[in-house]
Amino acid sequence: MKPDIYEINEPIAAIKPVRLEKHGDIRTDNYFWMNERENPEVIDYLNAENAYYEKCTAHTKQLQQALFEEMKSRIKEDDASVPYLYNGYYYITRFETGKDYPIYSRKKGSLDAPEEIMFDCNVMAEGFAYFHLSGINISDDNRYAAFGIDTVSRREYTLQIKDLETGIILPVKIEKTTGSSTWAADNKSLFYSRKDEQTLRPDQILKHCLGTATQEDVLIYNEKDETFSTYIYRSKSKKYLIIGSDSTLTTEYRILEATNPTGRFSVFQKRTRGLEYSISHYCNSFYILTNKDKATNFQLMHTTEDATGKENWKTVIAHREETLLEGIDIFKDYLVISERTNGLTHIKIQPWQQPENAYYLPFDSETYTAYTTTNVDFDTDILRYSYQSMKTPASVIDFNMDTRTKEVKKEQPVLGDFDKDNYTEERLWATAADGTKIPMSVVYKKGIEKNGENPLLLYAYGSYGSTMDPYFSSIRLSLLNRGFIYVIAHIRGGEELGRYWYEEGKLLQKKNTFTDFIDCSKFLIEQKYTSAKHLYAEGGSAGGLLMGAIMNMQPELYNGIIAQVPFVDVVTTMLDDSIPLTTGEYDEWGNPNDPVYYDYMKSYSPYDNVTAKEYPNLYISTGLHDSQVQYWEPAKWIAKLRALRTNKNLLFLDTNMEAGHGGASGRFEALKEVAKEYSFLLDLEGINE
Repeated sequence: MKPDIYEINEPIAAIKPVRLEKHGDIRTDNYFWMNERENPEVIDYLNAENAYYEKCTAHTKQLQQALFEEMKSRIKEDDASVPYLYNGYYYITRFETGKDYPIYSRKKGSLDAPEEIMFDCNVMAEGFAYFHLSGINISDDNRYAAFGIDTVSRREYTLQIKDLETGIILPVKIEKTTGSSTWAADNKSLFYSRKDEQTLRPDQILKHCLGTATQEDVLIYNEKDETFSTYIYRSKSKKYLIIGSDSTLTTEYRILEATNPTGRFSVFQKRTRGLEYSISHYCNSFYILTNKDKATNFQLMHTTEDATGKENWKTVIAHREETLLEGIDIFKDYLVISERTNGLTHIKIQPWQQPENAYYLPFDSETYTAYTTTNVDFDTDILRYSYQSMKTPASVIDFNMDTRTKEVKKEQPVLGDFDKDNYTEERLWATAADGTKIPMSVVYKKGIEKNGENPLLLYAYGSYGSTMDPYFSSIRLSLLNRGFIYVIAHIRGGEELGRYWYEEGKLLQKKNTFTDFIDCSKFLIEQKYTSAKHLYAEGGSAGGLLMGAIMNMQPELYNGIIAQVPFVDVVTTMLDDSIPLTTGEYDEWGNPNDPVYYDYMKSYSPYDNVTAKEYPNLYISTGLHDSQVQYWEPAKWIAKLRALRTNKNLLFLDTNMEAGHGGASGRFEALKEVAKEYSFLLDLEGINE
């Protein structure tokens, strides 16, 4: 039975005004006290919010369980990845029936060889509420595997080493790392990146030698610029160790031959603000993907090993206004180029010896996603790529670049009565207020009438140049089969239509991201796909900021909103450089220590712009240990919404007291979180089964 929420007491957060002053502007934050993670009053408030959510949604528990079982039933539980060959071994990731975590294994020389289990995460995860293994890295002699473990969900990994010959995990435990590492060619020197304890910024590269104490690890590089993060990897050719340093707008690399781990890294091209580049090694040369010389959509350049400065770079593929050059894969005989034109990806195969014989892989769908995947082998004619669309499950395909033939190695299995021909996918274009055309990817079950009565979930992200390509989801079928239309809005702030698409949705043009989403919403209503009574919006992290912004700007357009780990207290967070990752964000949002950016940021910050008005129904999820968006942002936000809103729509804050930014760690536990979101939507639509 559905409870009367008016009879359930809402949690009321204590008001403790804190005066925040900057540039002569004064903000009063009544809930600033919530940023004290260890304060019992904070924990009590979060628990009270959780209890309120549980009481108000008790009538949906049966629906949540049904959704969970339904979504789980489509997943092949004893599934396995397509094996890939690397340095004489086939590597496989597989799952077993009824188990939450992956098993990582390998087979020597042949898929018929005996299986060697490297890591059974189901055993390793015992006793932990959260568990994630990351960054498996194998030494050249195939004996040692370095790996990272996170049991808190704060993206701080403990680096360890396993002897694959003896099966023994060495007593080495290196704390506060990113989880990733790389071996030098001597099979004993392990390079890794470590995080600053407070800001969680990867700022150091160190070297550990097998057989020595971790206290003796050598500091190789210290990234002192607080807006940069650093990391290390090995070139696909295996010849070079490469240290990278990145900020939002600028890149710098250092290189050292992997056979000389005690040597000194040399700068490839020193950082120049606004110069972005990435490097790939081939023969005695480097290929550089870069925006040098105002190549907004990037160009491909080439230089020799002994002359790596930008003054020596020569153009291989020139900049194109209509095409974004996204990446390359280098093989012994082929260069593979990933491009994006008009919002869709294209993969070009170009032989090194006969570049005039280059060709594109054929894709014929109206809206799809295609990308190269695990291509670790340098000396092969086989390109592995993935293909999917909104209604087509993901396939892993091996393409022979010599014979131009392909073999579908695996299509994502969807158990039950799924048939992709029962669904329709479309590509739509909405017109923004400034005349810009905004693409959308749409999927729904065949037979739906466009009469304005359909429930529709509109999703977007729109930040950091991250593209949200049209992808298949077996989980999403639980909405589609109940009459929902699902739409991804490819709004500015992403990079779907090229680099300019990103540039027009950041810094002092950030509001384009929000107005694009609103204009897409209006288009879908005008075209009778849905109506304001049945329109729902969803976004997470920076997409949660988007949700908060549209709620303030045009709340009447939406019946309900899902905000996952939302970044909503923009001004306060960006002014606090002690918060993890803040300083590295200045190139994305602006530095509010500059009054121009402060004023602009304040004009859209969701928390700062909550006012007395009617707001849509809202479900917020967060994690107490989130390192990306601190839990107190959504906690403060919901407290302020409760205090100021003028209606009585649902306001829920659901905090996972044991997880962080990515939510639950088990593959099935994560489905329970989706079931909560879907039940929220379905309950608002009066659909209870």
